[in-house]
Amino acid sequence: MNELEKFHEIDTFLFDVDGVFTDSQLLVTENGELLRQMNVRDGYAVKLAIRQGYRVGIITGGSSEGVKLRLQGLGVRDIFLGISEKIAAYETYLERYQINLNGEGRILYMGDDMPDYEVMRRVGLPCCPSDAAAEIVGICKYISPREGGKGCVRDVIEKVLKIQGKWA
Repeated sequence: MNELEKFHEIDTFLFDVDGVFTDSQLLVTENGELLRQMNVRDGYAVKLAIRQGYRVGIITGGSSEGVKLRLQGLGVRDIFLGISEKIAAYETYLERYQINLNGEGRILYMGDDMPDYEVMRRVGLPCCPSDAAAEIVGICKYISPREGGKGCVRDVIEKVLKIQGKWA
């Protein structure tokens, strides 16, 4: 199966946050609050994917209320925060939507570092930003030319939607 065929099958997007929606940088305030920066074009693509009927979920080790509010504002309903073992959250997601082993082939997961590794080995289309850890790059079927926080989320969503004839 070639790369384009994999993109044609996708009906579910799952993403990590730090290093994917963000550039892996954290700004620490005097109060100890951790601030992140997200790309507005990634947000547009997420909203469009949801409007077009795709499932979009988040599995992240972070637990920022601001990140949660931003993602909820985009329409994301399945947000797993503060997850140290992402495979358990992934299994919960599969149960929630009654996705079996065959259905995993229709899932795109974008991650950037070792906590994403086990989930990425299970999905049909593991993807990463161009600046992901070497081990993650090594298992990906698609490596975005964009870095984390700089449009990689939009890149994969736009690619899927265009291939499926659903890009606005």
